[in-house]
Amino acid sequence: MYYREYPPHPALAAHVECMWAACAPGGAHTHRVLPDNCVDILWQDGGQPGFAVGMMSSSILVASSGPLRTVAVRFKPGVAGAFLAAPLHALTDQRADIDQLWGRNDAERLADALWTCELSDRERIAVIEHQLLLRLHTAGKPGDAGDLLIRRALAALDASGGALRIEDLAAQLGVSRQHMAALFRARVGLSPKLYARICRFRLAAAALKATPAPDWAQLALDCGYFDQSHLIHDFQEFAGSAPERFLHAA
Repeated sequence: MYYREYPPHPALAAHVECMWAACAPGGAHTHRVLPDNCVDILWQDGGQPGFAVGMMSSSILVASSGPLRTVAVRFKPGVAGAFLAAPLHALTDQRADIDQLWGRNDAERLADALWTCELSDRERIAVIEHQLLLRLHTAGKPGDAGDLLIRRALAALDASGGALRIEDLAAQLGVSRQHMAALFRARVGLSPKLYARICRFRLAAAALKATPAPDWAQLALDCGYFDQSHLIHDFQEFAGSAPERFLHAA
């Protein structure tokens, strides 16, 4: 399967992790998508409006029956709500057609611009970026105190690889766990604890791909797990397999 990431327009860099393009091969094909603590909007050839994929709490299997081209935007954690005009918990483990979020006319015009003419992936991405810049300009207001708190919380969790205790994080930010959990639910789409667990899992998954014969107990400790059993539990929940099978499949 072809897959390529592109850096976003500089004016979108604070909000967008990357733009990306993919093409599924001919014939029946299935691939597993792992939770990555991001929200994506995807547009696929065929002229249909795009769709948003919310934060994922587990992996999903994506099947295609033939060649399928995709162009997409992947938002940084905590910012997609400004572009989707929706609380992110409503999208967790769900997909929503973009015409329901942006309006049918805007969604159909964008789909026509993407697929009516023969364009390169980079040209299609530029079309999407133009739409995102318009929506960013329309939003136009600076972040409130909740946005600032979420950015600080996410930065601390990411920097710790998910090892930071939620109680300690709340204390550092000077808020209650309940207040922080409510903000995460609306503006991130996951609880702080689940976000941190996925941070640890992603760190461990990356370490596995770089380590052909890991010391499992040491790997668990290096990635912020209490012990090897917690590492195994997260792989079974987030990847649908034990770490050993994930390593051989990677």
